[in-house]
Amino acid sequence: MMPGARWYVVHTQPNGEARADLNLRRQGFATYLPRYARGRRHARRHDVVVRPLFPRYLFVALDPARDRWRSICSTFGVSRLVLAGEDPVPVPDGVVDEIRGRETDQGFVRLGLPAGMRPGSAVRLIDGIFAEATGVLERIADEHRVAILLQLLGREVRVFVSPACLGAA
Repeated sequence: MMPGARWYVVHTQPNGEARADLNLRRQGFATYLPRYARGRRHARRHDVVVRPLFPRYLFVALDPARDRWRSICSTFGVSRLVLAGEDPVPVPDGVVDEIRGRETDQGFVRLGLPAGMRPGSAVRLIDGIFAEATGVLERIADEHRVAILLQLLGREVRVFVSPACLGAA
């Protein structure tokens, strides 16, 4: 990543993450497409399927004052750059680094709880509709979901989220 550049979010066309990633890199942009590997069983066969961590989204590093970022919107595979009014919205510092920190040697993001987190731990949601809300990790529902207890509207509410949406409180 170039000095002064920050990460921004690109919304891609349906199933166009890899195409958008390739075309943006061809234009000289630094990109990051986090992916995870998932086991799949079909017709008595087990295989591994690689999926984007955030379907229809990828990250691009740029400096809006220096880079010609408007060309991103006309790139094959890209639907649009996420904007607030006329300006691109930067990803909060540390988010991409945290995702990269969860990658395996093969380059896939490990889905699971952050180190040291277990039922009863205080957690902070870092993504989704309840972003920045804090709660308590109640239980691990399955390999793709955990149950969080949040205080909403004066009562405790159970919410199921992906383990990738959690951070330490």
